[in-house]
Amino acid sequence: MNKLELMKTANEIRKGVVTATHSAKSGHPGGSLSAADIYTYLYFEEMNIDPEDPKKADRDRFVLSKGHTAPGYYSTLAQRGFFPTEDLKTLRKVGSYLQGHPDMKHIPGVDMSSGSLGQGVSAAVGMALSAKLSGDSYRVYTLLGDGEIQEGQVWEAAMLAAHRKLDNLVVIVDNNNLQIDGAIDEVNSPYPIDKKFEAFNFHVININGHDFDEIDAAFKEAKATKGQPTAIIAKTVKGKDVSFMENQASWHGAAPNDEQYATAMADLEKVGEALCQK
Repeated sequence: MNKLELMKTANEIRKGVVTATHSAKSGHPGGSLSAADIYTYLYFEEMNIDPEDPKKADRDRFVLSKGHTAPGYYSTLAQRGFFPTEDLKTLRKVGSYLQGHPDMKHIPGVDMSSGSLGQGVSAAVGMALSAKLSGDSYRVYTLLGDGEIQEGQVWEAAMLAAHRKLDNLVVIVDNNNLQIDGAIDEVNSPYPIDKKFEAFNFHVININGHDFDEIDAAFKEAKATKGQPTAIIAKTVKGKDVSFMENQASWHGAAPNDEQYATAMADLEKVGEALCQK
């Protein structure tokens, strides 16, 4: 995909996030919207995957460590063809396979169940280590929240990843600076995030997580890095492209009502219209 196509796809993914959480009357839209561009690049440009064969042995693996942002993950998987986009409206409903957090047993394309913060990155490290031990060529990607990295288990996993020189592992931190209780630097500051990962012997790249040129360059640099895992620190906007959600911690885990849904979709339609004029 070219840059414009990626931007249009990310906008459709954001529409799916709003639709799913509105239908469920619950969920986590803020961090799903902030990560939409990262999701888009991973699933439409970077990763070796096949929606027709979700479990193919040589596929790249992805672990959503911040599992509560499942609406963004599900919307991406649906756009990529793993299941119908219409199913997004069943999010969190009784009998739906689209639970509030990713479930590897029931959702096509999900490589690891997640939700308990700090644990997903450990699973990703295990997958990357397994590939090294088995001589397999697949790469492993994991997306963390910046509030999530307050968990000690994240740094235990980072220590092992660097010790084992897992250059097939890419850790992405969605740095939107907000968690459920407010600004991360006020709750329990993890800053400077880049220096911490550098101290654990990661190759670190800082980017604007909404700029596809920077995203593209970062993942190419990560792939070229040998002997070290890579951490990409993506500066993002929580609630990106929905006017009343942007930079508002209150939208960490709240769903739009009917009026808010209409406003959010209108916002995203305007974004889409602007992209069509480029």
